[in-house]
Amino acid sequence: MSAPNLGRVQLKIMQILWSRGRATARDITDALNESEPIAHSTVQTLLRTLKDKGSIDHEVDGRTFVFIPTAKEDKYKRNAAVDLLHRVFGGDMPSLVAHLLKSEKLSQKELNELREMIDERDNKR
Repeated sequence: MSAPNLGRVQLKIMQILWSRGRATARDITDALNESEPIAHSTVQTLLRTLKDKGSIDHEVDGRTFVFIPTAKEDKYKRNAAVDLLHRVFGGDMPSLVAHLLKSEKLSQKELNELREMIDERDNKR
């Protein structure tokens, strides 16, 4: 299964489920309301949409649905990154990396980590 396209709030819901492993609709609504207001009915609608996309499933605990992610976070991130690379940067990886390096503030530690990743990749060739 390829990672589906997710809207902003759908992605936030998935991030909650990925971090917790499982959650009720009320748990998800409460977590989302910590950063911005959202109606519980909206969360329930988004959960149905995510289920229809195959991103989540649910188990029944008494009368409560407990939602679990079926889409894998790393696969979603990989597909989203490849989509961004091709859709926005025409597949030009150096252009994407240059844009990020110019527009984002990186600490010395982060720069060192990037250099190590590049060196590791070079050594595998």
